[in-house]
Amino acid sequence: MKQAFILLSLLFIPLTASANDADAILGIWKTDEGDSMEIFKCDDHYCARISDLVEKIYPADDAMAGKPKVDRENPDESKRDQPIIGLQFMSGFTFNGKIWSGGSIYDPNNGKTYKCKITMVNDKKLKVRGYIGVSVLGRTEIWTR
Repeated sequence: MKQAFILLSLLFIPLTASANDADAILGIWKTDEGDSMEIFKCDDHYCARISDLVEKIYPADDAMAGKPKVDRENPDESKRDQPIIGLQFMSGFTFNGKIWSGGSIYDPNNGKTYKCKITMVNDKKLKVRGYIGVSVLGRTEIWTR
């Protein structure tokens, strides 16, 4: 009887992200550093752009001191003067019922693009994991709503 109760109870525990709430990640999220990212829909997948930065301008010890931050490490020279704020840096994510995967994340600090997956920890936290090749070789950040 006790086992049946436990099993029945588990059926009523709400899942963090189910097939019905693939859009649960939409909105503004803050990184560990305090920068703001907006996750939005791009046609049939999910993308993200940088919506705000804690440090909007380059510091005094930088060659571009006092100027707004731009995508200066972009491998495409024609894009190196585009502002970081507003930059779409994630794209191609689809939801499989548990995680958002199949996408990529671009790091404007080094100009490199990585594979990425997103896991919703709860309605206020995301685990964003960028990696090279396999997920073991990567870095995870926690974003908060």
